[in-house]
This record gives sequence, structure tokens and C-alpha cells, in this order.
Amino acid sequence: MSNMAPELKFTTLEEIDEIYATLNKTFRSGKTKPIAFRKVQILQLGYLLQDNIERFREALAIDLGRPPLESSFLELDSTISDCKIAYDRVDKWARTEKAPFNIKFAAFRPAIRKEPKGVVLSISPFNYPVWLALGPIIGAIAAGNCVVLKPSELSPAISGLIAELIPKYLDNDVVRVVLGAVTETSKLMEYQWGHVLYTGSGRVAKLIGVAAAKTLSPISLELGGKSPVVIDPKCDFKIAARRILWGKCANAGQTCVAPDYVLVPRSSEDAFVKALKDAHDEFYPSGATTTSDISRIINPAHFHRLKKLLDSTAGTIAFGGQTDESRKFIAPTVVKGVKDEDSLMSEELFGPILPIMPVDDVDAAIAYINAHDHPLALYCFSPDAAFKNKVFDNTQSGSAIANDVLIQCATDGLPFGGIGPSGSGYHTRTFSFDMFTHLRASLDSPGWIDTIIGGRFPPYSPGKLASLKRFRVKLPPRPISANGHAL
Repeated sequence: MSNMAPELKFTTLEEIDEIYATLNKTFRSGKTKPIAFRKVQILQLGYLLQDNIERFREALAIDLGRPPLESSFLELDSTISDCKIAYDRVDKWARTEKAPFNIKFAAFRPAIRKEPKGVVLSISPFNYPVWLALGPIIGAIAAGNCVVLKPSELSPAISGLIAELIPKYLDNDVVRVVLGAVTETSKLMEYQWGHVLYTGSGRVAKLIGVAAAKTLSPISLELGGKSPVVIDPKCDFKIAARRILWGKCANAGQTCVAPDYVLVPRSSEDAFVKALKDAHDEFYPSGATTTSDISRIINPAHFHRLKKLLDSTAGTIAFGGQTDESRKFIAPTVVKGVKDEDSLMSEELFGPILPIMPVDDVDAAIAYINAHDHPLALYCFSPDAAFKNKVFDNTQSGSAIANDVLIQCATDGLPFGGIGPSGSGYHTRTFSFDMFTHLRASLDSPGWIDTIIGGRFPPYSPGKLASLKRFRVKLPPRPISANGHAL
């Protein structure tokens, strides 16, 4: 594969019309509903990755300068694992569930049917262009839907590769790829969808939300924000620094749950910065500017955005700070003594720059977090359960992670999603299945039930009212206040 990113051939607007019509026809045919069919498609998606693993590594290197180890650990291996999980569990996920037993309604045989939502749309970003593109498809297929994927035009090597391979491995009447940018995305959002998943920036999410509202298409948003790290001075600084710096430098910091900034007690700032420098020197013994272990910024526009923020900081660069426009390279950089109004605190960084903000104590850290938008992740490094509980119990965030970073996204059984400005809805594995599934209430009422609740039918009478009183619920005793009075 060439080191140059290919020029994507965008899908025409007429082709988008055809794609939408074809997938709707397929869904109405019932083709995607058998579990056996879904499992074949899920397994094929796994082999799409496994068979072409080197091509994906090469494409990720072209788009993001991604080291092969990062590509495997952060995306490729976990996406194949998600295919295996869905393949093994889709029978259970899709099984009709009996409603909780209630003697009043048992005769109706109430149940919850797990049904596909229809034709769904996933708009994926550039930063994890495999996992965030193919991961939701796994859940959508497992749920029995037809899927349109719109991958990012900012990662053309990966998007082009996915567009090439999906028709070779998956049913072309079930899964289709639309390549394009604003015009093509706007065209897609003119249609009504069973569900829309958008992953990206809050600015674009507002436009997606408005467009989806016009067709009453339900949406989930996976956005981001400034994910803070709260440091307990009693934590192991060496462990914390290694994990935080790894999370900030992986994929050159272009991760929606990357640690964005650190809140540390003033008295511990210098010691923690030293621990970060030690970790940096361990990771990059020959220096950050010459190593092949750091990804590149996705494009010149994002490079210049980050450089401007760094150039404008009033904080002190503790180490790093080197930039190279020709390589879209920014060295891992720690800036200490950062204050609230600093340029580095003005927006989500999405790069390998780590501001250190000294605070008086954990209460000040919590107050700062709560004064800003709810982040997608909140990290806390502490050996003390009371300290961790205080941070987590008094804040809001998409996830609350103690003593590590990033790995919550790949942890089986955990949902991935934000709250408020950091997003809405949840996905990954079973939660992706749930997102693309309609829970359809169902019951089957026997004829004899009217001998019990026949009082519901007119003409109404006092006797019928009395006969229905037996179905009323008796509440527990009324709450009593501390002074003994009823609330």
C-alpha cells in the first residue's frame, strides 16, 4: 500500500437514494431477522478484519501515523473480540423475555419482544476509524437491522478500505457504505431512520440532532469533552503517571476519553510532574521527536489548532512542546501551573498536550469539575475508597474510572456513553444490540379474564367500581419526619 492516502470517490446523491431504497426493501422482506443469518454476517465481519489485518495496520499508519502495536491493541483486536462476543451471545440477547411475575397480570402472559428498529445509520469519526465504524455495525446486525455506515472523510485510507471490503464480506443488500463529507451526510439526514448513531464533535452533533428531529429519527450521540484526572497525593505517582501519560499519548491524544487535564494538590504538583517526566523518558528513551511510537495528528487543521492553543498558554511547559508541521507531529507535552482561563482549558484538546492544574484540595477539584460540562470520562487515582467515592459521588460523567485510563471502553459488560454535553445513549457489545433494538411490549389476553375485570366495560355502576377496587395497590406507611410529623 502506498504511503499516500487515496482520494475517496464520494457516493453520489442518486446512489444514496438507491441504497436507502434497497435496504428498506431488504428489511421489509424479513431477511435479517433469522438469528442464523445474523451470526453469518457477524462472523464475516470478524473475518473481514482478520483476513486483512495488515492492510488495516497500513491504512491506520497512513491516516494517523499509528504504530502497529497501538492499532492492534486499541482497535483491531478489540473489534474482532466484539465480533466473537456478539456471535456467541446474540441468541440470548435476541430472546423474548418474560415480564417480571405479577399475580395481577400473569394470565396475560406479558413478554418483551426484541425486534430490530429497521434501517439504521452510523456516522463514525476519524480517530478510531475501525472500532467506532465497525463496532456499531456488529450490534446493529446482531439486532437484525440493515445498516448504512458513513465513515469519516478525514481518514481516507481506512474509510476507502472499509468501503472496498464490506461488499466482499457482507450481504450488500444489508450493509452499505456511503463515502462523503457534508453534502452526503446532509443527504443521509433527510431520510427517516430506525436509529442514528453519531460519533464526533458537539458542534456537528447539534446539526445532526436538528436534522434527525425533522424526521423523528431517534439518535444516540457519542461526543467527548474535557475528561479530568483527580490525583490523591497518597496515590502511587509512578503508576499514575505511567498510565495517564500512556492514555494521553496513545493515538497522539486523539481519543474521546483521553485524560484531558490533571487536578493535583498544589503541594504535590512538582512531584507529580517529575513522575510524568520519568514516565516520558521511560517510554521514549531516545527522545519523543525521533521515536516511531507516537501517532500523528490527523490533518494540518487540527495540528494548527493544537499549536495555537499551546502557543497561547500562560502555563509553563515542563517538558515537550516540540512541533513539526511537515509531519503533523506534536511531542508529548506537559504544561504545569495552568489556570481556569488558560487557552488549554478552553476546549477539548484532542492531542498529546496535558495541562496540570494545581488546586487546594479535593473539594476544589470537585467544584471545578462541576462548574463545567459533564465529561465523557472522569479519572481518579487514589488507594483510598473514601477519596474515590467522594469524587465519584459528587460529580457526573459518562464513566467513573479509578486508577487507570481508556480501558473501560474495551471492558466487556460496561456501557460506553456520555451524559449531557458529552453524549447520550450507550453502545459497545450488548449495549450496541440494545441501542438498535426495539423493546416491543406483548401480551395475550384470555377470554375468561373478563369474569375478573369485566367491570371495566360500560355501562359503569357503583358495583363495577367496587369490583375493581381489589386491584388497587396499597402504599407503605407514610414517611415521618425527624420531629415525628408526616411529610
